[in-house]
Amino acid sequence: MTDVTVRSIDDMEAIHGGLARRARAELGVTGWGMQVLTLPPNWEGYPDHNHNAEAFDANQEEVYIPLSGSAKLVADGTEFELRPGLMVRVGPDQLRRILPGPDGIRFVAIGGSPGAFTAGAWTELGADPPGPPAE
Repeated sequence: MTDVTVRSIDDMEAIHGGLARRARAELGVTGWGMQVLTLPPNWEGYPDHNHNAEAFDANQEEVYIPLSGSAKLVADGTEFELRPGLMVRVGPDQLRRILPGPDGIRFVAIGGSPGAFTAGAWTELGADPPGPPAE
């Protein structure tokens, strides 16, 4: 039996009036947190927050992967562009806020606690890649 789960983002369970989709649960992922967020154009409702030790989902760093649209990530007054083709990592203690652009933004938010995952040596910068797949 194959161990593959396929779901359309638009068919995933929506929360917050459709702003977020429960991607982790829909796909059965247990190694990290993952949601898909779809924020409307120029929306200012995304909260300034962090994932420090006191947060409801404590000690998580996050990676944002834009799928469509654009936004600005604001951290300590510095703006970072979010658009397809760019990925952004934010540390657990960093206050951050996302301000969608004129077309809104859809992005994947991946979260996990530092130290809970052990990266394969081949994934480190400058490491030798694994051997080619067997034929």
